[in-house]
Parts: sequence; C-alpha cells; structure tokens
Amino acid sequence: MSDAIDLRQLRYFIAVAEERNIGRAAARLHLSQPPLTRQIRMLEEALDTPLFVRTPKGVEPTEAGQALLRDAVNIRSLLEQATERVRRTGKGQLGRLDVGIYGSAMLKVIPAMLSAFKQTHPEVEIALHVAHHDAQIEALRQGRVALVLDRFQPDDEDLTVELLAEEAVVVALNRNNPLVQRPVLAMEDLRDEALILPEGLNEWTTNVTLMLCRAHGFAPRVSQESSDVIAGIAMVSAGFGSCLVPESAMTLQLPDVVYRPLREGDEWPYRLYGFYLRGNLSPALHELLAVARAR
Repeated sequence: MSDAIDLRQLRYFIAVAEERNIGRAAARLHLSQPPLTRQIRMLEEALDTPLFVRTPKGVEPTEAGQALLRDAVNIRSLLEQATERVRRTGKGQLGRLDVGIYGSAMLKVIPAMLSAFKQTHPEVEIALHVAHHDAQIEALRQGRVALVLDRFQPDDEDLTVELLAEEAVVVALNRNNPLVQRPVLAMEDLRDEALILPEGLNEWTTNVTLMLCRAHGFAPRVSQESSDVIAGIAMVSAGFGSCLVPESAMTLQLPDVVYRPLREGDEWPYRLYGFYLRGNLSPALHELLAVARAR
C-alpha cells in the first residue's frame, strides 16, 4: 500500500464500499459529495487502479476494491483495538505492575489489598517479587519493580513513601502457658515472659516487641531469635517462648499456638508502607495505591 494513503482516505473508502452509494456515504461521514468523490479519486490514483464502478443504484467495488475493503476493515479494527488499549492503559486498567513484597504482611494484608485491586482492574497483570528490604530498593532503582509493600519505612530522598495499612499486635502463646487463661493481656504480663525476637536487628528493622517493652519500662527477656514471623510462631508451637506478632499472623493455625490481644493503650500498630520512585507516573501504580488508600 502506498505511503500516500492515509487513515482518513481508508475511512472514506470503507464508507463508500459499505454504503454502495456516494450520497449515503457522504451523509454518514457528514461530508458533501464533491470532497468525498475527490478523495476516492485521489485514492485510486495513489493505488493506480480503479476501486469502484458505477451502477444504476450507485457504485460497486471492483475486484481490487473488494481486496482493499477486506484489508481496510482489518486495519480499522486493529486501530480501534489499539486506541482502546492505549486509553485503558492510560487509565491504569490494562498493563503489568511489578510489586516487591516482604514480611508478615504477605499473610493477609497484602493479599487482601491485591485481591481488591484485581476485582476492579482484572486486566492488569500483577507480578510479585519476594526479597529483603535492601534488594527491593535496588530493584526499584533498576526499574525491575514499580512498588514495594513492606513494614519497613525508608527515608531515601528518591522514594515516595505512603502508609497504606495498620493492624493490631497480638501475642502468640503456647497452649500450656498460664497466660492463655486471660482473654486480654497487658504488656506488664510479659515482663518476665521468655520472648522470641527477630534475629539480626539492623537499620532495616523497626521491632515492635522492643518498642513496646521499652515503652513499658522493661527490656525483653529474649529466649530465641527467629528469621521471620512464621519461624517465630513455629518456635512458640514448639514451646520455646512467646512472641508479639501482627494480627494477620492469626491466619497461621499451628499446633498448640493460641493468640491473645493486648489491652487498649498497650497495643502498637504494625504498619504497612508502599514506596516507589519519586515521580513515577505509572497509571496502574497509582490505581493500586488508590485502592489501597480506600481500604
């Protein structure tokens, strides 16, 4: 097809070929007949072949015109599909979103958030990447993920950080622990309790257990260190001590593990943050953040 042909000429050609009448095609296109006739003639000259023959009722496509009509209709359909995809992608309704995740929020908070997003944006593909905090920030800067969901709150100048969710702290106890007889616990009840804390506390870690114990005037009596919340609860199940965990961890029903809430005033929220490169204008990213904020 010649480079001289444009989409407007194809639209005019399709109208004439489908209507089989210049007058009806002109009315459909909201044109007068002379400019429409002129455009068809220019198209025939560009292709160096007649596309229509006159009939008593109007016009009929030639064999070449019928061949062009098949292709032109396909081109129109492809253009309409492309236009719709572009519009939907621009509205965050289509595309792919790579999300970095880490930590105990994967047990309930993050799945609930992503499920709510998928219900309203079913054609956005979500790809999850599990890695530690420092690796997630590097992935952000390299463009391998667009958003990280984590309990850690970075303060890097090139990142935008939003608080997306909070959940209560509960105490995971072994069934044989006398404290299970109390429906609600106070932090003071844990002063002499053997507690399980995350191992390798560092600049990436904001430990709720340490903060709560210190806020109530004592240092935790550490019995074990765990690699994560799941490992900590497994240690509780085995009788190595108790641990403070986010409420979503109650979905883990391990043998001999009982959960108890902290009394009002003693609790401290586990927070989930979303962070992304400052200035990222991805429509799908901001649609997901809007869904998260609304929960």
